[in-house]
Amino acid sequence: MLVKVFGSAVFGVEATTITVEVNIDKGIGYHLVGLPDSAIKESSYRIAAALKNNNYSLPGKKITINMAPADLRKEGSAYDLTLTVGILAASGQIKTDLITDYIIMGELSLDGGLQPIKGALSIAIKAKEEGFKGVILPIQNVKEAAVVDGIAVYGVENVVQVIDFFDGKEGLLPTVIDCQEEFHKTLAFPEFDFSDVKGQESIKRCMEIAAAGGHNIILIGPPGSGKTMLAKRLPSILPPMSMQEALETTKIHSVAGKVKETGLLTQRPFRSPHHSASSVSLVGGGSYPQPGEISLAHNGVLFLDELPEFKREVLEVMRQPLEDREVTISRAKFTITYPSSFMLVASMNPSPGGYFNDPDAPVATNPVEMQRYLSKISGPLLDRIDIHIEVTPVPFEKLSDTRKAESSSEIRTRVTRARTIQTERFQEYTHIHYNAQLSSKLIRMYCVLDEVSLQLLKTAMERLNLSARAYDRILKVARTIADLDASESIQSHHIAEAIQYRSLDREGWLG
Repeated sequence: MLVKVFGSAVFGVEATTITVEVNIDKGIGYHLVGLPDSAIKESSYRIAAALKNNNYSLPGKKITINMAPADLRKEGSAYDLTLTVGILAASGQIKTDLITDYIIMGELSLDGGLQPIKGALSIAIKAKEEGFKGVILPIQNVKEAAVVDGIAVYGVENVVQVIDFFDGKEGLLPTVIDCQEEFHKTLAFPEFDFSDVKGQESIKRCMEIAAAGGHNIILIGPPGSGKTMLAKRLPSILPPMSMQEALETTKIHSVAGKVKETGLLTQRPFRSPHHSASSVSLVGGGSYPQPGEISLAHNGVLFLDELPEFKREVLEVMRQPLEDREVTISRAKFTITYPSSFMLVASMNPSPGGYFNDPDAPVATNPVEMQRYLSKISGPLLDRIDIHIEVTPVPFEKLSDTRKAESSSEIRTRVTRARTIQTERFQEYTHIHYNAQLSSKLIRMYCVLDEVSLQLLKTAMERLNLSARAYDRILKVARTIADLDASESIQSHHIAEAIQYRSLDREGWLG
């Protein structure tokens, strides 16, 4: 008897429906075809044990299973439940009336229990697009899949529940998630708040500008000056994610298997890889391609602490994703694109010893050592960082101050207001949502300077020996500062403030 059951394969962040054809005929043998990997080939042992331990049996006949399309490589153990249902239906142990209405996925334990899978959200989205009635998944994955409206998502704990469901012995209740409630649950109470930061008012202002315009930022300062503390609090002042952004971010984390029972991701991600990270772990890829840190930081923040300690070739692979806001991984047989629209926040010491130009510093560093240390970061990478700011240690008077600093929610209100102005300004452009994404052509259109501002910028570039690459960056940042002031035009004081945020372009830093 021939039976068809449907599963799903995830490539990149998108799912593809897989048709599992099970044919049982006279003879003996178990034949699995359609480019399955080793984990799928081993499924026969898990299926046999799970069925026997639940008073069912693997038919003692010739079982031929084809996973179509047969030229597409299938990976992982998530097809165990799909194959099990197909074998039971083809051997007449369960009814076949309903099985074609559902996408069925899950990894089997030997006792018949189900283990979680990756990519449940992408699978549910694809099932809805193709008109399936519902999706049957392990109970651990049900929250992330249930955020998709218009399709029934059933969570099951063991294979017996699935068998009883198709036999009509026991009904399954679809999981319903109130996305709006989940979405706003954690918004008002961030884990890290700017009210915890003592002093550093100028740096907080700089972080506010970076958040308002989506600008990449690098913090330069000695150990203990608060660089990491400030960076960790940046997501708390970013505008709340839209529902579309939340779905995009959750989909990527779902594919990487990092969602599990949390459901919809409502807070912007913050990723902080160690400086020993490899190129593949940062941008994604591998034998079985997975999203890297830059994709897991999509719509959020990627924090690179101690930037010069990263291998140079690792940092260089970020140049294209920073510009294009997506990363394309090409292999001989396939090409996968992962979204990677993130804010880069980097921190570094100004020298190997951690101090520079400080007569009271415990470690002395000469300018040659500092130049050698800073040269580990390439010019093209710095070219993609809009804001450079020096962070100085906090004096004791500020540390011991008991007054409460401004909270993240207050700063976020101003940031959100500025982002709203930018959204309205760029509404006719599909891929531009905030000032950091402006091209040279659009900079000339939206960052027009009056005569006073133009003269100020010219004088600053000549006296401070600012590089040519600093020109566009200053204009973008000035546009964001003007938006925070709700100013239609860029004023001279906006330009003056933006000029301060190009420390590494000045002579004496990178030469």
